[in-house]
Amino acid sequence: MGVWDLVLVGLVLLLGLCGVMVPGVPGSWLVWAAVLWWALADVEPVTWWVLVGATVALFLSQVVRWALPPRRLRPGWAGRRTAVYAAAGSFLGFFLVPVVGSVPGFLGGAYLEARRRLGRHGEARAAVRTAMRSGGWSVLTELFTCQLIAGAWLGAVIWG
Repeated sequence: MGVWDLVLVGLVLLLGLCGVMVPGVPGSWLVWAAVLWWALADVEPVTWWVLVGATVALFLSQVVRWALPPRRLRPGWAGRRTAVYAAAGSFLGFFLVPVVGSVPGFLGGAYLEARRRLGRHGEARAAVRTAMRSGGWSVLTELFTCQLIAGAWLGAVIWG
């Protein structure tokens, strides 16, 4: 696979990662489709292992999301600005503290936006707790899974 093809796959992965945060956009399916496209174009064992891992991870992610209580699956789990802050925190956390930093980064980003908006620690903490209960855990689960898949793809491209 050529450099431009890899760039296009990377852009589709990035679009899928951003799509996770936008209601109605099938972000996880875009991430999986990008990995599938890469695996079909670059037929090597590592590409197929990444595709199998992505498929299993997305399936387990959906199982976890379905196991969450129904009240947590509302699409309007937070405002746009909260979603942007949470996503930015998750991406920064994923790279600063590899992999596991995504979860505290997501929560920290949501907290920073709530603190900026509300001003007090107690109110910001309550706002984050409410946002997470009304769909944030579902979004975080899907985003974290897609970040893992994108990281596996990037690792396979660089070292594979």
